Amino acid sequence: MAADEQLPGYTGKTVPSYAATGGAGTSAAAVPMTEHKYGLENLGKGKEWLFIFVKSRAPANASLPYFLQGDTVAGRVEVDLEKSESTKGIMIQILAGATSVGQEESIFLDLKQDLFPGGKLDKGKKSWPFSFTLPAQVSAAKDHGHKDKITIDAPPSFSERGGAAYIDYRLMVTVKRGALKPNQTLTKSFAYMPLTQPDAPSKLRAMAYKDGTALVGPDADPLGWKVLPPVKIKGKLFDAKDVEVECTVALATPLCYTIGAPIPIFMTLKGTDEVALDTLSNPKAVRMHLVRSMGLGSDAMDDSIKQRSNTFIQTGAGQAYFWNATEGAKEPGKRILQGEVELKKSVKPSFVFPRFTVRYTLNMLPFDITGFVQQADKKDALLSESVKIATRHIPGIVPRSYAPPGYEKPPESDYNAAVGYLENGNQRFFHHHGGAVQ
Repeated sequence: MAADEQLPGYTGKTVPSYAATGGAGTSAAAVPMTEHKYGLENLGKGKEWLFIFVKSRAPANASLPYFLQGDTVAGRVEVDLEKSESTKGIMIQILAGATSVGQEESIFLDLKQDLFPGGKLDKGKKSWPFSFTLPAQVSAAKDHGHKDKITIDAPPSFSERGGAAYIDYRLMVTVKRGALKPNQTLTKSFAYMPLTQPDAPSKLRAMAYKDGTALVGPDADPLGWKVLPPVKIKGKLFDAKDVEVECTVALATPLCYTIGAPIPIFMTLKGTDEVALDTLSNPKAVRMHLVRSMGLGSDAMDDSIKQRSNTFIQTGAGQAYFWNATEGAKEPGKRILQGEVELKKSVKPSFVFPRFTVRYTLNMLPFDITGFVQQADKKDALLSESVKIATRHIPGIVPRSYAPPGYEKPPESDYNAAVGYLENGNQRFFHHHGGAVQ
């Protein structure tokens, strides 16, 4: 893929947001379709003669074509010849492959249609329609160069400038020439998004979303939250006395959240020192990040890959923001904060695929506030919980933000800088490990 055609994510001018393409369960026929046109020039003549026309969910024809799982990729191939020519045939393919730095591409999807069997093509224009249905599952080699394959969910398109791995979906038209002439091909990448969704939330949380009422916390809705093990926050307050506060974090269940929606969080602080509680319950003191982990290489599907840093790349994907809860926020010996992590439209979904896997965790770093020095390495997470990122909402249930009216979200800090990475994850990978994934 050319540098100016890199996928910046799933939003923006190149790839539209999921909501912009019709939303969950919306068929391509139910949303306006944009036609894209791509051409191939004759060498030395500067005139296009071979064309692909294809319709997609993209918002504009200048955008990269965009499809969802189960969509039909349909269009036509045209030739416009200045003189009659002979050909051995014309074929169109959908190809998809995964690759990482220093490795050859591993093709996991190859759909073919013969458009013209071969023979003489008269001068002028000729056109052939094509239609493919994108499968939900593909056949992929378990390891590079191995013939053993597994059937697995098709991964999303993935491309980042300077990235260590790529997943590329593309249309390719091949005009087969005779033995003395090379074949001519026209290739165009497109964006693909699988359809994944969380399981249903608790009845009380679903009612809150539907009715626009306040979320019920973990004490009153134990089925709606996962309460993580308490963390002891020890440190020195105002350089004068040692204090200890117990911090308990609760995450909305199930631990799977949709791109474009918030991750709800409750945090409870308990202790005997009221000044310490007031200090640490300042929303600015909390540092909680959504962290994306890319696993590469032969062990990518192994959850323990994080133990081998040469194939494990972490980058920040979002940061939680907090405010004082509306009920029980401040009482003797206890403070409650409510918060969220906004899942921006640029966040990639979770997926597991041979040699390339994307996972997420919510990591809470030591507190950082004037007047309190915690007895912990600021780089080490106090807690870390695995979560999944999905691409669509449960029909009829759309999570919303519960930030107070007029709330201004604080600027996000850089996770990599917070934990001591001077470069982003991809650069760290190249600089420290020589580029190729073995």
